[in-house]
Amino acid sequence: MTSISPISKTILTTADVEDRFNLNPNSDPSFFPEWCQNLPELTPQEVEALNHLHQRFAAHRRRGTISEGAVDKLLISPLLDLAGFYEPDFNIRTEKSVQYELEGDEEILRGRIDTLIIQDQFWVLVVEAKRTIMVSLAVPQALAYMMCNPNPTRSLYGMVSNGDEFIFLKVNVMPQPEYGSSQLYSLFFPLDNRDLHKVFRVLKQVKNLTATI
Repeated sequence: MTSISPISKTILTTADVEDRFNLNPNSDPSFFPEWCQNLPELTPQEVEALNHLHQRFAAHRRRGTISEGAVDKLLISPLLDLAGFYEPDFNIRTEKSVQYELEGDEEILRGRIDTLIIQDQFWVLVVEAKRTIMVSLAVPQALAYMMCNPNPTRSLYGMVSNGDEFIFLKVNVMPQPEYGSSQLYSLFFPLDNRDLHKVFRVLKQVKNLTATI
């Protein structure tokens, strides 16, 4: 009998996601150059908006831990909006249900993606806002969600954030499942907004890539 397991409780480590999905890490710089090469520049208006988002989030953050929902409203959603992901060219799905049937294991993994942005049925961005000490703890779960992409012929990009930190991901399913990651970006170490500017430039890059699809 086929069993159904929640991704959030089944995929907890990098080993879990690599073993269950036959997903291999790829650290070759040529696999995921999108996060660090030829990034678009920021306009003065974008710089002003990003500085405001950083100052506002920092003011709330200094009072203590911010809930996942508040992280989304204060930072993640405004970033996606500013990058243009909420324009009519894209379809937005929140709490999107996904599942993956593991071959030979008689097991189906199911989960819900926080935010899924689709253009022409291409999964562009998966966002996981996690209340964890280290944002890297949410990476295995995000990779599992990305492997549920129904269009395995194109690259899929993801962003994982707890508000304080950001990591970008890339998954290619064909010809063999591989993934790569960006550096870790931190909003508060050092205490300035330089990394938020870098995060936004990567978001603009991902958004621009979809225009060619």
